[in-house]
Amino acid sequence: MVERRPEEQDLRERALIALGSNVGARHANLAAARAAISLLPATQVVAASRVEETAAFGCGAQAPYLNQMLLVATRLAPLALLRGLQRVERAQGRVRSRRWGARTLDLDIVRYGERELRTRELVLPHPGLARRGFWQREVDELAKLAGDAA
Repeated sequence: MVERRPEEQDLRERALIALGSNVGARHANLAAARAAISLLPATQVVAASRVEETAAFGCGAQAPYLNQMLLVATRLAPLALLRGLQRVERAQGRVRSRRWGARTLDLDIVRYGERELRTRELVLPHPGLARRGFWQREVDELAKLAGDAA
């Protein structure tokens, strides 16, 4: 089930953002992330997927993740959006100490329009998309809405 925000504005690009949490109050972590993302400059949350629990992806035994995908409309450039998302992660207590480790909050830009990008900081579309079933399902569902909203 996908929720759609009716007061969507005509912002330049549509981006898909994956949210994940497997530490602490996972539902609250995702809710706080959604609220913070909606406050990013020139960015509006257009739609949100359902929240789904999935097995941890990465290193060692970890608690399962709660995941959600957001469709946002934004005028931020991809790297500016990434930096905004990283600020949201830090505000939620994320510490980057171990790759693929447990996280209070993990925010990933999965797609940014049809753009392809490869920098040290950001690769678009996200290289992990093909390995994550939840992402694939929700990207397909939210991409339909992005087409309808364009």
